[in-house]
Amino acid sequence: MTEPRVPGGGGDTVELSCGETVRVREIDMGMREFACDCGETHAVVTDVHPPDRFLPEFLVETLREAVETTSEELPEFGTPHLLGIVLEEFPGEVTAADVSEDQEVGYTMLWISSFDARRLHEVIVELVVELMEHAISHSDDPNAVSSFERRMVEFDVAEFVDQYREERNVEADDVYV
Repeated sequence: MTEPRVPGGGGDTVELSCGETVRVREIDMGMREFACDCGETHAVVTDVHPPDRFLPEFLVETLREAVETTSEELPEFGTPHLLGIVLEEFPGEVTAADVSEDQEVGYTMLWISSFDARRLHEVIVELVVELMEHAISHSDDPNAVSSFERRMVEFDVAEFVDQYREERNVEADDVYV
């Protein structure tokens, strides 16, 4: 949870699922993950990170067309929705913090997972595939359902994530200590 600011203290702190705390102002918008004092590497996502960090743009556009949002603050499917799906499936593995009161950080929402950035990427892809599978199961077209199922048997999440991260040029040295 976010704690009240201490004057001169450098902003709010967030307690992570591992039990450690981190100061919000230590989280840079460009960070994808950081080496925690607990010994693990945790993925970092902010609301300014685009959803195409995890999914191809064509799929993001498809999700935006297909998924109706009910929030006036978040009228379009995006990164907060992706992390909401992860939070729902793994509630103890992700810390979410509203840091909108801290005007110095450049973002308003922060998520830090117990997963490293690569594993979080895999989790997001797996959950989106499940979402798509659920949606297609409601189709009246049996050919669409069987076609989707055939493609998913051939779909390798780990391979997709490797290729996508390579295309997006996600480097291992993007880890901050």
